[in-house]
Amino acid sequence: MDYQQLAKRIVQRAKRKGARQAEAFLEVGRQSSVRVHQGQIEDLTQSTSKGVGVRVVLKDRLGFAYTSDFEPAAVDHIVDQALKLAEFSAPSKLNGLPSGKDLGRFGDTGPLFDTKVAELPGDWKIKTALEAEKAARAEDSRIIAFNGVGAGDYVSEIYMASTEGVTGAYAGTYVYLYAAPVASDGAGLQTGYWMDYRRFLDDLDGPEAIGREATRRAVRMLGARRVKTQQVPVLFDPQVAASFVSDVAGAADGNAVYQQASLLAPLMGKRLAGAHVTLVDDGLMPRGLATAPFDGEGVPTRRTPIIEQGVLKSFLYDAFTARKAKARTTGNASRSYNGLPAIGTSNLYLEPGTKSPQELLREVDSGFYVTALLGHGTDPVTGELSAGANGLWIEKGELTHPVQEVTVAGNLLQMLKDLDGIGSDLQFRGGAVGAPTVRFRQLTISGE
Repeated sequence: MDYQQLAKRIVQRAKRKGARQAEAFLEVGRQSSVRVHQGQIEDLTQSTSKGVGVRVVLKDRLGFAYTSDFEPAAVDHIVDQALKLAEFSAPSKLNGLPSGKDLGRFGDTGPLFDTKVAELPGDWKIKTALEAEKAARAEDSRIIAFNGVGAGDYVSEIYMASTEGVTGAYAGTYVYLYAAPVASDGAGLQTGYWMDYRRFLDDLDGPEAIGREATRRAVRMLGARRVKTQQVPVLFDPQVAASFVSDVAGAADGNAVYQQASLLAPLMGKRLAGAHVTLVDDGLMPRGLATAPFDGEGVPTRRTPIIEQGVLKSFLYDAFTARKAKARTTGNASRSYNGLPAIGTSNLYLEPGTKSPQELLREVDSGFYVTALLGHGTDPVTGELSAGANGLWIEKGELTHPVQEVTVAGNLLQMLKDLDGIGSDLQFRGGAVGAPTVRFRQLTISGE
């Protein structure tokens, strides 16, 4: 089936039936995964999915419908259904599809599709997962079990068409590998987790590296204890730092800003951090997991500095929210075929610094290196952050003993101001949000 032609036909039918504007967003995917346990296959799955969402604007009224059935009668039905739903929706001058200056030529994404991933045989996933499990066990005799070891791949195709001139398509591949071993010293249990997630097979960490690092992260937490309540310098490892980055980007959501539900709302153009802090959303990042030529509305993606050299430079918008806020869309509409577009990040990351993680550690006399946040929550209005934390204590620039059952608390704005060190080790570990090791001048650790 020619999916691009199907998208165009849907739009043409909606236009003929009276829609002022119409859009078709079509998604086709297939995925497979394997999970192993004690040298045996525990679970092996393969699945395919497809669907198309139709959005119409009828006299300033919005209608939306979707289906996973591509038969002509089913497709015609959802066009009619979207138009019918539009008749009963509330009218608004803000309703509309991206058009005119919001559209344009798509940027250069570089390659997004890896034939090696698309043609991966099932036995590769089985063999690789088993090798990761074996490597994790071999790394330390204190590994007694696993919460999971697995591998998988996913192939996705996106097609779009609209009455406003959008015609686009792209395909992407994804492959991943993970291990979660459990370590015991006879007195307690600790779990480690490590994974890699890439578009290209050649970029994926090997099973030995995944298994060994997962074990190292489990074993190093054995014997963890609480520490006294105090205020000390705190380092976040790249995975924990990525959650901090996500929190900051969440406060830059254009809809939250418009509704005055974000602490960043009054701060556009203001200095939030030192000149060494730059936070970027980049929909065109080479080989990025969220790289695409266009967003969920057909708007060309781009590189958007949210914070540049410490100064708040941009909020993130889709077309509807930009219209409300009298701003321009940043190409950050995110969606699946079965839902309306909403603001989302693409490849989001904190630009790396020049110091190694070891250098950042050596500059700390006494502090806390956080490797996991538990029950993490941030209030987007006040910026207050509070989360359970596990990690390693720092004394005289060295990691000394594991720490657990403590709480880390701070405020996003103050944390940005206190972000006094950024490592050179930028990582995208398991997703499209990346960060290096970061160091805060002071946070509150609540323990004993």
